[in-house]
Amino acid sequence: MRPLRLLLADDHTLVRAGLRALLDGMDGVTVVAEADNGEQAVALALEHAPDMALLDITMPGINGLQAAERILAILPQTRVIMLSMHSGEEYVNRALALGVSGYLLKDAATFELRAALETVAAGHPYLSPRLTSQLLESRARQSEGAPKSALTARQVEVLRLLALGRSVKEIAHELQLSAKTVETYRAQIMARLGLRDVASLVRYAIRTGLISAE
Repeated sequence: MRPLRLLLADDHTLVRAGLRALLDGMDGVTVVAEADNGEQAVALALEHAPDMALLDITMPGINGLQAAERILAILPQTRVIMLSMHSGEEYVNRALALGVSGYLLKDAATFELRAALETVAAGHPYLSPRLTSQLLESRARQSEGAPKSALTARQVEVLRLLALGRSVKEIAHELQLSAKTVETYRAQIMARLGLRDVASLVRYAIRTGLISAE
């Protein structure tokens, strides 16, 4: 890893001291400044223009996310890694949307800190492995539970009516389509969603909220 000038921000003195000790023990890493609140982190970033900023999220005044937003707006070359106890998807997604390069959980193993610095310094994003797993699972659930992203509006309507037990003829009449067109839609829906029978189609419609289970 090339020489790295780093800004460290955390409002807990003992936590910051522990992180500083870990960082001081790493070859090629120099902590150029320490901050105990968001405003100070921004001011010190402007003063030192560090290669990287390691920011706690929960700090007095402006929080770490707000500080990251300000730092990245003024110093786009500074890479930011968020350090937090918060593993909630809303925190991670907001941080990534701001353009941070990494998100490290405070309960991570100590070797992860080095891994995060090396990965981000090389120009790649870094997430604690637990966060990566959570985000992948969440996106898989969202994909599974969002028929409109997989089907056209007309296909969704046909799917809903099929799940309600309507026949092809009844659907054709209600939507003012030919029976052949409805049959084509049904085949497309089954193929696109990987469903094999009407029972699985009904379960899918209930799970995604298109129809009620009652």
